[in-house]
Amino acid sequence: QVQVVESGGGLVQPGGSLRLSCAASGIIFKIYAMGWYRQAPGKQRELVAAITSGGSTNYADTVKGRFTISRDNAKNTVYLQMNSLKPEDTAVYYCNADRRFTIENYWGQGTQVTVSS
Repeated sequence: QVQVVESGGGLVQPGGSLRLSCAASGIIFKIYAMGWYRQAPGKQRELVAAITSGGSTNYADTVKGRFTISRDNAKNTVYLQMNSLKPEDTAVYYCNADRRFTIENYWGQGTQVTVSS
């Protein structure tokens, strides 16, 4: 059974930092591309950051220079380090595991990030 579980969300003041974690089980983690998405109220889900099985990364323009995605294949975990947080970063953050060229695509349940003073 595949499980994708996010953690690390919470309430933080503007300018603060949070680190999200996503642990995956039931898959061969190292061959999956991993991504962080977010969805704010009334908006569509959007890609925040992604990392391929080979370690290549890409970021949404809105988070470049502030967020960093990384993965630890030994721990089957992907991280999202978020610095200089802004109120507009407030959203539910979802982790995604995707095996390219297959239908194997899995989502976590999401973790709430709220940036507010």
